[in-house]
Amino acid sequence: MDKRTVMIFGVGTLQRSIIERAKAKGLRTVGIDPLEDAACRDSVDVFEVVGGQDYEGTIDSMRRNNVSAIVTAATDKPLVMMARVAEAMHLPFYSVETAEWSTDKYLMKQHFMEAGIPCAKGRLVESVEELDDFVFPVIVKPRDNSGSRGVIFCDDKSQLCKAFDEAKSYSRKSSVLVEEYIEGKEYSIESLHFEGKTEVIQITEKHTTPFPYNVEVGHVQPAGLSEELTGEISMLIRQISDALHFENCASHTELKINNRGIFIIETSPRLGGDYITSMLVPLSTGINIEDQLLNIALGNSADTVAGRRDGAAAVSFLQLEKGTVADISPAIQEVAHWPHVKEFSFSLKEGDIVGPITSSLNRYGEFVVAASNREEAISYIDRYSKEISNMIQIEP
Repeated sequence: MDKRTVMIFGVGTLQRSIIERAKAKGLRTVGIDPLEDAACRDSVDVFEVVGGQDYEGTIDSMRRNNVSAIVTAATDKPLVMMARVAEAMHLPFYSVETAEWSTDKYLMKQHFMEAGIPCAKGRLVESVEELDDFVFPVIVKPRDNSGSRGVIFCDDKSQLCKAFDEAKSYSRKSSVLVEEYIEGKEYSIESLHFEGKTEVIQITEKHTTPFPYNVEVGHVQPAGLSEELTGEISMLIRQISDALHFENCASHTELKINNRGIFIIETSPRLGGDYITSMLVPLSTGINIEDQLLNIALGNSADTVAGRRDGAAAVSFLQLEKGTVADISPAIQEVAHWPHVKEFSFSLKEGDIVGPITSSLNRYGEFVVAASNREEAISYIDRYSKEISNMIQIEP
C-alpha cells in the first residue's frame, strides 16, 4: 500500500522537526519553499520550489504528489495559501477567513474586541504625521510578521517615529499597528483544536530582551501558574478559538498577566517556534504536539491523554556582551553532552561581531534542558548559561 503523503509548507530550519516527525510516522513528505536552497530541502522525500503566492503551482504540486494532508510550523507566512488550497482540495484545515484574520494583527484585535477578549487597545498608522496623539509608552509592530521582527517599545514620539519606519520595513502592508503597552509577565499557550474541542496542552513562561526590542530569549515549562489562573487562561483560549473559528489546527497564543488581569497579545493557528512545541512540550508533558497535529491534518483524532506526564523543560538563547569574539574555548563542543542537555546550537566564530538581539533572526545560539520539575530546569538554565558565557571571550 502506498504511503500517505503530507505536504510541508516551508522547508527551513523552523520546519525541521515536523518533517522528522512526519517521516517517523511513515508518511511520505513533500516540501515546498520559495527558496531553492531551503535549509531542509534534503530532509524531505520530494522538494519543490514554489512561490509563496503561487496558488496554481501549489495546487499542481499537491495533485502530482497525491497529497493527503498539509502542515507547517512556527511561521505565519503560508497560512492563507494553505487555507485556500485546503478548501480547494477538501483537506482538514480552517477557513480562508480564519487565516486572514490570524495573519493580520489588526483584524485579529478587532475580533478580540468584538468577542470581549481582553487585549491592548491600538490603531493603524500609515504615516508619521498621524503619531501626535498617542499616550506613551506604546508598542509598534508590523501587522503581518512574526518572530518579534519590527516589534519595538517606544517611550516618546521621537522613538515612535524611528520605530515606525523600522516596523514598516518588515511589512507588506501600507500601515503598522501602534498599541498601548501592557505591563506584566509574558506567557504562551500551546493548544490543539479538533472535532469542535479546544485542548490546552501546555503553558510556557517567556523571557525577553530589555526594551526597546522584545525578543524571546528563554522559555520554561511548566509556567508555574496557579490552578485559578490556568483555568482562566483555558477559558480565554476557548473564547479565542470561537472568535477566530479555529479548527483542525494547533495554536500558539501569547498573553501577559498583571494586577489588572490577563491580556491577550496575539495568537496564531499554528505550532509555536523556538523549540516550544518541537521539544519543550513533549519533554514536559509526554505529548508530542507535532504528532497530534499530523493526526488532525490526516483527518484523524488527536490523543492528548495517552503518555501524559508531569515533567519540565526549558530553552535559553545565549545573551552575550556586545563586541568582537576574540576566543572560543574548544570545550564548548561538549555542551551538547552535558547532563540534561537535549539540544545545543552555537553560530558564532572568532572575529564575529556580537550586536544587540533585535529579532529571532539574530540570536547566537541556544540550549534545551529537560528536568523532573520547574525549579530544577531553571537551575540548569542559570548554571549552564554562565558556564557557556565563560567559554566565549568578547572584546569591546
